Order: sequence, then C-alpha cells, then structure tokens
Amino acid sequence: MPALYENKMTSSGENLLTAIVPLMKLLSLTVIGLVLAHPKAQMIPRATFRLLSKLVFALFFPCLIFTELGQSITLQNIALWWFIPVNVLFSTVIGCFLGVAVVLICRPPPQFNRFTVIMTAFGNTGNLPLAIVGSVCHTKHSPFGPHCHSRGVAYVSFAQWVAVILVYTLVYHMMEPPLQYYEIVEEGTEIEEHPISDVSRPLLVEAEWPGIEEKETEHSKTPFVARIFNSIPSISQTTFPDLDLAEGNSSSPRSIRCLAEPRVVRRIRIVAEQTPVQHVLQPPTLASLLAIIIGMVPQLKAFFFGYDAPLSFITDSLEILAGAMVPSVMLILGGMLAEGPKESTLGLRTTIGITVARLLVLPLCGIGVVALADKLHLLVQGDAMYRFVLLLQYTTPSAILLGAIASLRGYAVKEASALLFWQHVFALFSLSLYIVIYFKLLTYI
Repeated sequence: MPALYENKMTSSGENLLTAIVPLMKLLSLTVIGLVLAHPKAQMIPRATFRLLSKLVFALFFPCLIFTELGQSITLQNIALWWFIPVNVLFSTVIGCFLGVAVVLICRPPPQFNRFTVIMTAFGNTGNLPLAIVGSVCHTKHSPFGPHCHSRGVAYVSFAQWVAVILVYTLVYHMMEPPLQYYEIVEEGTEIEEHPISDVSRPLLVEAEWPGIEEKETEHSKTPFVARIFNSIPSISQTTFPDLDLAEGNSSSPRSIRCLAEPRVVRRIRIVAEQTPVQHVLQPPTLASLLAIIIGMVPQLKAFFFGYDAPLSFITDSLEILAGAMVPSVMLILGGMLAEGPKESTLGLRTTIGITVARLLVLPLCGIGVVALADKLHLLVQGDAMYRFVLLLQYTTPSAILLGAIASLRGYAVKEASALLFWQHVFALFSLSLYIVIYFKLLTYI
C-alpha cells in the first residue's frame, strides 16, 4: 500500500535525520536531569525529583491524556482503534515466551525465574512512548503530517488501561516472593522491620507510583497465592478466616456440605479479594476514562473542546500544564540514571539476555505482527502514526512501574533497579536503531 500515506519521507538522509533528532532532544533532557541529580554535583536534591514525579503522575500526565484523547476520541474511532489495546496483549504474550527462552538459555538463579519472564514481557507503554511521540512531532515538518501530536498521544493513551490492568493484577501476583525461598515465621515470632526512609529509597520506586509505601498490605510481601493453593499447614485459621481447607465434618448435615463453597472456588475468591484492583483507578487511568466518556458524547465534547466551547478555558489551562509532561519525565529519568545501578545477584548473563530479548528481539517480532495485521487489513488505513505507535509498544524497555511493584512485594528490588538502569542506558541505542528502521518501513509499507 505505497500510495496510502500522504506524507512521505523523501530521502535516506532525511529519514535518518528525522529519526535521530527527536531522540537527541530526549537524550539532552535526560542528560540535564542526570547532571542536576548526580551525587557529586547535588544541584537538585533527590526529594525534589520525587516531588516532580508526583506532579507528573497526578497532574501533568493526566492533563495530557485528557486534553489529547478527549479531543480525538469518538465512537467511530473506538471501533477503528481496537487493535491498539489488543497489540499490548500480543506484545506481552510474545515477551513472556521470550522471557521463558531467556530462563532456559541463561539459567538465572531459580528464585528469579518469574522475575526474568516479567521483566522481558512487560514494557513501558505510557511515559516513554508519549515522550518519543512528542519529540518526533516537535518539528516544523513532521513526517506524520498534521495533528501528529494529538493523534500520537491519543493512540498511546488508548492503550493505557490494558497495561495498567495487567500490572495491578497479573504482574502483582507474579511478583510475589517465591514460596520455596520464603522463610515462614512461626506464630508469635516477631519480625524486626527496618523501614526504608525516603532518602534511601531508589527514585525508580516512586517514579511511576508515588506514595507506594502507603499501599502495603498484610500479605503484600508474602507468597500469598502459593501458600493458599499449596495448603501450607502453617497457615492458621486466624490468618485466613475465610479459607477452610479441611474436609467437611462427617457430623455436619448433608445440606450444609452441599451448599458449602468448593475449595478451589474459595481459594480463587480469596486471591481476587487480595488483588489490588482499586489501584487501577490511578489519575492517568481516570483521565483516560473521563476523556473517553466525554469524547463519545458529542454534547459533552462540545462543552470542553473547540474554540467556542463554554469550558474551553479549562481545557486550555490543562493543555498548558500538559506541556510540562515530556521534559519532566525525561528529567526524572535522568535523575534515576544518576543513582547508578544497584547491586544485583541476577547475573551478568541473565541481565544481558533480558536486555537483548526486550530491546532487540521483541521489536523484530513486533514488526512481523504489525506487518501481518496490516496485510489482514486490521489497521487504520493511511495512518503512519497509528503504525508507529503499535511498533513502539514492542520497542521500549521494561516498565519502570515494575520496580515499584517489586518494592511493594519485597521481591528482587535491587535486581529490578539494576536491570531497569541498564535497559534504559542501552535503550538509547536500540530506540535510535529501530526508529530509523520504522521510518523506512512506514515509507514503503
């Protein structure tokens, strides 16, 4: 379909320049953040970066999502964009298979098998793609035509809810400490806890989930699911009052035994109750939901968007705040990299394996998936930005939010910190390579 795209990149030299310059802009912002946060310079304290991350999470990011997605979304567009969230599921499934391959080839320490699969499978589908889209579109002659930024932000935002649900349900339980390496403490024995101060907690822990320490629950740092489904004898009825794994008493009436909830169903129910689904409704997700609701109702949309809209002053104010999102995110990333890699027991071979699988192999799989979907006419015709966002979902490093989940579950925190550091360092090179390739492909597809 060479004739479908209105905006063609004219030469190889321009292709290369168009792909590299946006990343150089983001790299410059990251370096500024790294210099400001470097321990030797100490120009800006770590606490300031934490406050900035909270502003991004609770204000700048939601404002960007609401203003761009709300303006672009319609009922017709929802029907056209259905492949965007589905593509997130495809990238996650393929990433899981690659993660299993890394485990088989690199043989990490057994307690990090699940961690290896998770870090390979779940990429950054929010902040970093939005920053890349914003930088690519911040040129006088954008390769993606008019309304490049609004369309790109809308596409990225539309996939947020799928990624968030996966993280706070599937990833949350997969990141629980492995049962065979977890020390079960007998009842009556107290564990001396050493609280981590805000000063010593890595910046990446709160980079995409500020206030995570307030989300800890009684079972957040225990192998909760494994203990329930393996029926560990040391689990007391006082710990799980709803879970009765013993056989029914023969003296009980038959009617009571017949009405009793099956043990498997009861286990599943208890696990579901302990799943932090309420955390799905974070400010960015709420902004996406609100934007979709308003965008689907033309009468509501006319009140917020448009030059003559009665409430246009509100959306204009939010748009001004949204402009701070991209530079703030890159400054925070620079601050995170300034802390350096933490000590890790994951092993060099496994670290390299995850990085290669996530940053080099998975994008090749993504090219195949998007090309196949295009041949099957599953994609929006004539929209290069649509395809670019789909390809980006396979190209980004592991989600920084995984570091926060690791801290919440008390599982592989140092390993997550070190791995995220090295992935984001090498992502500068892999993103440059694949964005050049993507621009070439979008010219000829």
